[in-house]
Amino acid sequence: MRHRELNDPGRTEQGVELSQRARVRAGDHDEFGVLFCEHARAVYNHAFRLTGNWSAAEEVVSLTFLEAWRLRGTVRPDGGSLLPWLLGIALNVARNVSRAARRQQAAMDRLPKAPDVPDFADDLAGRIDDAERLEKIHAALSTLRRTERDVLALCVWSGLNYAEAAEALGVPVGTIRSRLSRARRKLQREPSAASEQVTGDRVGGTR
Repeated sequence: MRHRELNDPGRTEQGVELSQRARVRAGDHDEFGVLFCEHARAVYNHAFRLTGNWSAAEEVVSLTFLEAWRLRGTVRPDGGSLLPWLLGIALNVARNVSRAARRQQAAMDRLPKAPDVPDFADDLAGRIDDAERLEKIHAALSTLRRTERDVLALCVWSGLNYAEAAEALGVPVGTIRSRLSRARRKLQREPSAASEQVTGDRVGGTR
């Protein structure tokens, strides 16, 4: 834990150290840097699962923290980790990035086809396998409503508990439970093995 001087903006006039939520809300640049260091990897992993694309995931991370800085005044002063808040922002950012990518791809598809250039880089093999698995998972998720996909991504993929997912999405805890239950029932009816990877037991709500 970092130690702050009494005249540090992260302390009150009485010398009481403020929480990270309070410091971020107040626009503390240093604390926002700490927030990035603590959670950038989790946001990236979340974004990659949502987009299935590494460069898009990197873009989502950048835009998420830019948006988080813009929305810092909306942070509630009480509560625990700010990761649920960040992942909620990342959901919307990833949706916008994917929508823009689809529009760009549609425009590219209308252009004359360029000759294929083979890529023999061995270090891409694992990434290609990951992308293929994600493609199958996304196909299974396409059977769900958007609200159900959001809850499943937060609870199963990113390991948030029900309360944290509720904070991320701004809905009651009971809504999270019911949406996750519906999503699991629908996916269990899917014959694809990919459905097993998105209905696992790693749900934060059990903590």
